[in-house]
Amino acid sequence: MLKVAILDDYQNVAQEFVDLKKLSGKYEIKVFSEPFENENDAIQQLKNFEALMIMRERTQITSNLINNLKKLKYIATSGMRNKAIDLEAAKKKKIIVTGTEINGNPTCELTWALILGLARNIKTEIDNMFQGYWQTTVGIELKGKILGLVGLGRVGSQVAKIGKAFGMQVMAWSENLNLDKCKELDVLPCSKEDLIQNSDFLSIHVQGGERYKDCIKLPEFDKMKKTAFLINTSRGPIVNEDDLIIALSTNVIAGAGIDVYEKEPLPADHKLRFLPNVLLLPHLGYVTVENYSIFFEQMIENLEACANGKPIRVLNE
Repeated sequence: MLKVAILDDYQNVAQEFVDLKKLSGKYEIKVFSEPFENENDAIQQLKNFEALMIMRERTQITSNLINNLKKLKYIATSGMRNKAIDLEAAKKKKIIVTGTEINGNPTCELTWALILGLARNIKTEIDNMFQGYWQTTVGIELKGKILGLVGLGRVGSQVAKIGKAFGMQVMAWSENLNLDKCKELDVLPCSKEDLIQNSDFLSIHVQGGERYKDCIKLPEFDKMKKTAFLINTSRGPIVNEDDLIIALSTNVIAGAGIDVYEKEPLPADHKLRFLPNVLLLPHLGYVTVENYSIFFEQMIENLEACANGKPIRVLNE
């Protein structure tokens, strides 16, 4: 019987999407709902498992972890990219890594929830309503404002379309910006400096990794409008977190909407949690019933295929 660990079930919902009773004849499954204390803790708790089902990039699957999990044969991750997994290390150990499909639209939708929340001071007004107050802030309109996009890929393009529907001017920059896509979407291509200086809402939509690490730091914040907002629903390390805290706490920019962080889960005493001009969400971009249904169904399919010697959706061939 294959021993399977389901990791990162922070919301305790895995059993809603995986019929554990139905699978009990084939698999011995254990669900982990809390992050591991550290890598040594992960090694100790996972050393007897042959397969891991992991949710996005919540747990780092490093070469050291892989080399110390002697019984591990399969890793099934949600999504078809996961930078938290050392694919080469897994390949060397002949561990098969597989992925799943993912809907991109929830991240776009959440981006707009943050933009609208910032524009209309939603958090402050909700908090004040529960304190008995009435109309305590004055918001801004989106029409005519400049939406700056770092990245115009799948999610960035969706965000651009909605920005145009709101009557916003949309600009975009990335190191590999597709000019044909800009023309198709009526988006103005520009330099990074122009994007930083002119955006009323600056939204991040590029992949993580070294190319864009610390893409937005204090020099960029200093060039932004004092009335500008930053939105990041992509990857935490793209924005230098220490510099973001300085920019927010000294009102260099008006505010930020953040769904991703350098360290996740975000520590309970993290300084971002105590700033009044930031909307914080716990990395919910992809967290929907529809996506979870796809993730768990296809991860089980992947394990079944691997166990039968015919792997599908392999990421480290």
